[in-house]
Amino acid sequence: MPASSAAADRAAQILSRPFTLGGLTVPNRVAMAPMTRQFSPGGVPGADVAQYYARRAAGGVGLVITEGTYVGHDAAGDSDRVPRFHGEDSLAGWKNVVAEVHQAGGRIMPQLWHVGVTRAEGSGPVPDAPTVGPSGIGLDGNPAGRAMTQDDLDAVIAAFADAAAAAERTGFDGIELHGAHGYLIDAFLWERTNQRTDGYGGDPVARTRFAAEIVAACRKAVSADFPIVFRTSQWKATNYEAKLATTPQELEAVLTPLAEAGVDAFHSSTRRYWLPEFEGSDLNLAGWTKKLTGKATISVGSVGLDKQFDPSAFQGSRTGVAGIEPLLDRLERDEFDLIAIGRALIADPEWVRKVLAGDTEVLIPFAADQLQTLH
Repeated sequence: MPASSAAADRAAQILSRPFTLGGLTVPNRVAMAPMTRQFSPGGVPGADVAQYYARRAAGGVGLVITEGTYVGHDAAGDSDRVPRFHGEDSLAGWKNVVAEVHQAGGRIMPQLWHVGVTRAEGSGPVPDAPTVGPSGIGLDGNPAGRAMTQDDLDAVIAAFADAAAAAERTGFDGIELHGAHGYLIDAFLWERTNQRTDGYGGDPVARTRFAAEIVAACRKAVSADFPIVFRTSQWKATNYEAKLATTPQELEAVLTPLAEAGVDAFHSSTRRYWLPEFEGSDLNLAGWTKKLTGKATISVGSVGLDKQFDPSAFQGSRTGVAGIEPLLDRLERDEFDLIAIGRALIADPEWVRKVLAGDTEVLIPFAADQLQTLH
């Protein structure tokens, strides 16, 4: 059913507020979440990728965070259809993406990524490269890849810093470091996959050392006001019950070194944004992260994944009952600063414009077959 005028007005009022992060001003509070699409043959984003992101910016998304892009390390990726963020051909493609998003009125950051031990041996752009991780342990606790040497660590840190510098040089508005979901950076943060006995393993603070060194190297490689966003999660790609931290104190121990190293904002990945992170508080992961660090945060998790969307309630069964009114309440009280939208934007590039205008009866619902095309 159509949104009521009052509900639509409230959504527009709250979501349309600009937000400033370093030298970047985002025109509203809605971001596009990073989602792997694999439509970049040879790792080079083409005109279709540029148009894909530009359509979302034209449809009202304030900040586009791109799909994960491989940094320049041989073992960084496992698919030659995922875009790279190194090499003249790939960076030229990204320059065109940036130009089209900016022309459409949006802002854009690349997500910089190394998949770590989730990479199958022999896969990716450099099949002969050995899979690497903190300790040669996979997300399931079984052997996977090999433990990284100091030379490996230095090479990966340099690859992230080079990518950060390339992002600023190419015209992006900031970067996001993928430190979530069990990929390389997150594997160092998680006790199960980090069993190192050197300075990169041990207690929670020691396990943040590699991530903090990547942040610091990126911070040094870019201008002081060039925003660095760091994506975190509790859950892993194969384990939705995983926890980096079981208490706010443990979470603070992980986040503080990253904030001190130069993170400007945290993107707190949860599967459902409305679920509380710790007992005794209704704050979600982004809310706790902002409270503990004082940094800006982006929340995410199943916004808009229903067949009939109404700003006062979700009336579908795909994600249970979780309305946009609670989302607006959280944004209004500054629990977090931006909300990232994922699959709803794959379905409907104009999702933001429609919600802000109250045209919710014409929203296109998400369906799995939409993942097969780049619309």
